Amino acid sequence: MIKNIFGVFILSVFLFSCGDEPVVEDVEDDPIEEEVKLPDNFSISGTIDQAARQNLYLEATTQRGAVNIATTQIDEYGKFDLKGNIPGMGIYQLRLGEKGDELIVLTLLPDDNITLEASKETFIYSPTVKGSTWTEAMTGYTPIFAKFHEEQEKLQGLKGTVPDEEIMRRFVELKKPIDAYSKKVMSADPANPYNIVLSPALTPQMGFDDWDPKNLDILKSVANAFAQEYPGAKMAEAMTQQTSQVEMMYNQHLGNSAVAGKQAPDIVLPRPNGEIHKLSSLRGSYVLVDFWASWCGPCRRENPNVIKLYNQYKDKGFTVYSVSLDENKDAWLGAIASDGLVWPNHVSDLSRWDSPVVQAYQIQGIPHTVLVDPQGKIVDVGLRGPALEQKLNEIFSK
Repeated sequence: MIKNIFGVFILSVFLFSCGDEPVVEDVEDDPIEEEVKLPDNFSISGTIDQAARQNLYLEATTQRGAVNIATTQIDEYGKFDLKGNIPGMGIYQLRLGEKGDELIVLTLLPDDNITLEASKETFIYSPTVKGSTWTEAMTGYTPIFAKFHEEQEKLQGLKGTVPDEEIMRRFVELKKPIDAYSKKVMSADPANPYNIVLSPALTPQMGFDDWDPKNLDILKSVANAFAQEYPGAKMAEAMTQQTSQVEMMYNQHLGNSAVAGKQAPDIVLPRPNGEIHKLSSLRGSYVLVDFWASWCGPCRRENPNVIKLYNQYKDKGFTVYSVSLDENKDAWLGAIASDGLVWPNHVSDLSRWDSPVVQAYQIQGIPHTVLVDPQGKIVDVGLRGPALEQKLNEIFSK
């Protein structure tokens, strides 16, 4: 249990994919066509003492592992100049040498011109980085995290000799400087790209019992700032989705179940094209939140009734927000096309029963429906067939 908690906190920094994930393909040699090199849109230069003649790599951290973006060699005086092309705002790692454990995390932006000063000894512990909106936050955070990581490893080594409760208590104390720094930076500058790295400190690592709910307000402000500052960026969408999941789980912890009369938990999931689509964006309309899947026979048999009611009331302020519990994207899209589900609100994280919406809406089986009013409050749950038709008739015949 303790090992998993440590791992989640450290690795969560790297679980996002970068900007628009680079695609690496194997291409056969072609004597006619030459490889097209994209123009440089970033530079990192400076000095790393005692690292002469070592290679320096900039890599994108993706779900498939590290992808090399650019490489240079440090000269005999420790100076270097690294240039290349990045696809967008995201998490990148600057790696020194070949061992793979000497690296620092950067949140580069296109057109960044960064300077870095360090020695080989201080490279991963306290580099001085300047030149962008996020570099001050990084320079302040790196030594705090390095100290935490060092003490954390010592604490982990006590496993089996010290009670788990005591290890947990010490871990919480060790993490406090990280939490405090992250809250300070994220609150003062919500749009700072380095908040991608800081945000895991504000998410619940060990449940909600001792978690500060003010963290959710900070995460929301960062997600909103990212959406405005970096529209369409995958990092911004990931921040929005992460915040929504935290909010849904927190509401469940409080016992805010999805029942009539209560506010419907917001849903923030991707459309088939990857664009994030919120349930709350449909405020002003009556919305049937329809949980279904391509493999669900009763769902597919109910679809003609939902289509009929959508066509009957769509011009009167009614729409459908379909949440698929599929795990196969082709099957999901095939069912949408085959059944003629013409409304534009189709979302899924392709996580089947592991999707956070299952817990947030306490779904025991599908089909499952939740009718939401224009203010986002739940009208009724579980309406299907004649019962759904009767309820919509009551609403729209007034």
